[in-house]
Amino acid sequence: MKNRILIVDDSFYMRTMLKNMLTDAGYEVVGEAANGQQALEMATATRPDLITLDVILPDNTGLDVLKGIRQEQPEVRIVMCSAVGQEVIVNEALESGAVAYIVKPFSEEKVLEIVSTALQQGSSSADAASDTDEAQ
Repeated sequence: MKNRILIVDDSFYMRTMLKNMLTDAGYEVVGEAANGQQALEMATATRPDLITLDVILPDNTGLDVLKGIRQEQPEVRIVMCSAVGQEVIVNEALESGAVAYIVKPFSEEKVLEIVSTALQQGSSSADAASDTDEAQ
């Protein structure tokens, strides 16, 4: 069974780029959300294995969306993807339950490596923190 992934980013370009990377690698993209409200609704409706989540969304912060999804689905793995790479934001995301944090711009290899690791390790965020350092 393919791993199911939900992509959340306000940029159509970024959603398309991530979708192409992930589907080419054999993952099933079950949805794309452009804002926090859509993300919460789609996460509930599609029950993905992993969510890529931007920090800056038009109606909400990715950190608030992360916390909302965590309350409903504590088992889902969430990888933050953002141009915001400030240490305080990265740390808050990891402490709030993200398994990894990728700073844009990023390489396809880095995204696929982090997604693969996140799906293998489950909900443990300790190992993913080292991936964050490399991405900055």
